[in-house]
Amino acid sequence: MKTIRLSPVVRRITASNSNMFTGPGTNSYLLGDQEISIIDPGPALIDHIDDLISISGSYLKQIIITHTHPDHSPGASILKEKLGVPILGLTTESSLERDEPIDIDQEISHGDFIQTNEYTLEVIHTPGHASNHLCYLLKEENILFTGDHIMQGSTVVIAPPDGNMTEYLHSLNLLREYNISKIAPGHGELIHDPIKIIDATIEHRLGRERKVLEKLNKIGPSTIDELIIEVYDDVSAILHPIAKWSLEAHLIKLNENKKVAKNRQLYSVVE
Repeated sequence: MKTIRLSPVVRRITASNSNMFTGPGTNSYLLGDQEISIIDPGPALIDHIDDLISISGSYLKQIIITHTHPDHSPGASILKEKLGVPILGLTTESSLERDEPIDIDQEISHGDFIQTNEYTLEVIHTPGHASNHLCYLLKEENILFTGDHIMQGSTVVIAPPDGNMTEYLHSLNLLREYNISKIAPGHGELIHDPIKIIDATIEHRLGRERKVLEKLNKIGPSTIDELIIEVYDDVSAILHPIAKWSLEAHLIKLNENKKVAKNRQLYSVVE
């Protein structure tokens, strides 16, 4: 177990679930010392849960989840069973269809505040990667916990139908309205230049969108399997099955904006 103190309020411990989706593993954040909140207890790995319990013990007040994907939230149910503390998060119809159910005790939404005697978190609804995705801004230190909305060193997969590219870009722009000093992502290290990263992420997505239109103009009506080779020619072919989800999300957005038409399995530029 390696616990890292990130600030006077925040500690981090990373689960041992490293893979191509999770990078070095899922970060669990512990806030406070006397009234501890855990953000994202991660997967149902007993060793990781035991580590979280050994750190927080009887001081654990609540479990807070960013979204209900299997690398972020299943540990919440185990912690709740062992320690009897409530789970806070957001449920949407789409998330219920997609993920294994989690017994959330307190539904929270955009603009809510989670307060203890030691710290305050502001809840920011950031759909895009997941319809029920929430970020949390630590008001005392302006640290933003982003789950899978922004990751260090990697782009986020947007997988329809629950993933939505239009909502993702809107959510990224929304974050620019907040006073953020650092980003604490669900995977990777602290990000110290938040606005630069947010802007770079937006530009990356818009650049990929422009590339979709350029390739469709060049090669004509195409299937998504044909497009993935052209649009993601800068990405290893091994990752194309994953990138295809985000490509589909871009195509849905372009279709909704009447820039791309879909006829059966073929996509084409609207003249």
